[in-house]
Amino acid sequence: MEKNTYLLSYDVGTTGLKTCLFSSQNQLKLVASSLAKYPLYLCEGGGAEQDPQDWYNAMATTTKQVLLQSNIESSLIRGISFCSQMQALVLVDSQGNALRNAFSYLDQRATNELKEGMAHGLTIAGANIVKLLISLAITKAVATSVKDPVWKYQWVKKHESEIYARIHKWLDVKEYLIAQLTGAFVMTEDSAFATLLFNVRKRIWSPLMCKMLKVDPSHLPPIIRSTDEAGKLSQKAADFLGLQAGTPVFGGGGDAAIIGLGSGSAKAGDSHIYIGTSGWLSTVVERSMVDPKTKTAAIVSALPGFFTYFCELETAGKCLEWVKDHLALDEINLYLDKKLVTDSPEAIATNLYEYMASVIDSIPPGSNRVLFTPWLHGNRCPFEDCNVRGMFFNVSLETGKTEMIRAVTEGVCLHMRWFLEVQERTIKTSPTIRFVGGGALSPVTCQILSDTLGRNIQTIEQPQNVGALGAAIIAAMGLGLYKSAQEATQAIVVGALYTPRVEAKAVYDRNYSVYKQLYRCNKKLFAALNCRE
Repeated sequence: MEKNTYLLSYDVGTTGLKTCLFSSQNQLKLVASSLAKYPLYLCEGGGAEQDPQDWYNAMATTTKQVLLQSNIESSLIRGISFCSQMQALVLVDSQGNALRNAFSYLDQRATNELKEGMAHGLTIAGANIVKLLISLAITKAVATSVKDPVWKYQWVKKHESEIYARIHKWLDVKEYLIAQLTGAFVMTEDSAFATLLFNVRKRIWSPLMCKMLKVDPSHLPPIIRSTDEAGKLSQKAADFLGLQAGTPVFGGGGDAAIIGLGSGSAKAGDSHIYIGTSGWLSTVVERSMVDPKTKTAAIVSALPGFFTYFCELETAGKCLEWVKDHLALDEINLYLDKKLVTDSPEAIATNLYEYMASVIDSIPPGSNRVLFTPWLHGNRCPFEDCNVRGMFFNVSLETGKTEMIRAVTEGVCLHMRWFLEVQERTIKTSPTIRFVGGGALSPVTCQILSDTLGRNIQTIEQPQNVGALGAAIIAAMGLGLYKSAQEATQAIVVGALYTPRVEAKAVYDRNYSVYKQLYRCNKKLFAALNCRE
């Protein structure tokens, strides 16, 4: 390993962008980091959008801050890579300019487009049986979610025809940023898979899928691997970011593909749980597989030859943000004042988890029989329902705010147990599960997760930077600094190990049996309140 090798990685999330500078001597060590926030715009009819320029501006702000913190010359940075939110839709012209705001993966406006394009005729699991079989044969997945980007593309075609006529390329989040940095229009294999237009066996765009789902193939960019060099940093981008022109920019990957690598999951059977804005359980597998009934699929990994079997909860840590904003804002502000916390978003986020831990640790496991469903923006797995919402269940006169806060954390963990149950029907998950993301900052949450799952839980050093760490590994592999992903993950510094407590697990077993019934018992009521038709 060379001395003084530095890697710059960008973790582009739903609520903000974090830039991290890593040194790759012996261990991958964080040298400096900076976080910038930006808005998510909620629109009428279930829309959720972001301004792509906000991402790029955040890159510039945080890059300059990281260079200032570290006092590292930009010429010493050997490579740049990305971890980003997935399944957005960014439509650009031939110069790489966004034609409109990007559709977030949370956008739910394309209900009619989904019905017209897939949910018609004789259906199985919400999909036309012929289209379902063709999709499974080619893409190993099926576009049955209103949040799938192909339906957002169709929504633009129907409702914004003047914008559709100007489309040069369909990009995802990091692909848009790669275009800004290098001028190249590309898409990594994992992002291509997420479009559900990707021939998994041949690793190319599928002409048949494009025809069946009415997508113009000319809108789709060339496909590259995560470790491929997408291009060199242009002089214009270098000036904007404060970096050295000519620095290699690697493809990177979406969060679902990259975070597993950053957690240390690099071989078949390795499982990890992530709780950030969204959350998931993911296990590395060697073949593609899909369960349409539970909306669980093995997505293309950033690791060549592997897939990751993936169950997602779209509002995991977002539920804790909701607690902060609506349930405990005064208490949290008082706590932050007492701690003399700076105004930096990362410091506030870290201390939010500390506050939550200090509050909920005084409440016994099970939150005195109060349950919470973490479905604040619909749910995707193991059931798809855009009408479902969060709720507190079994609140009594004795229930206090602290029980409700703990119930929110437990609700997210109970949903992760549901994911574990779904995956265990098909594959073997690992006996010790890596836990990463901002949620893993709290030892109390780590213990709740271990008790709820009945599994050992292990964290890594600075788990909130796991996406950026995975992106740094990709850059290091692209540069040839590591021979394999397994070698690279040996450089990850692990954290504490948590084991399940028998008494607590018994309480969560009881609560889990009730939790799983809450959707079935309330499905029609959610539809009556929230269905837009």
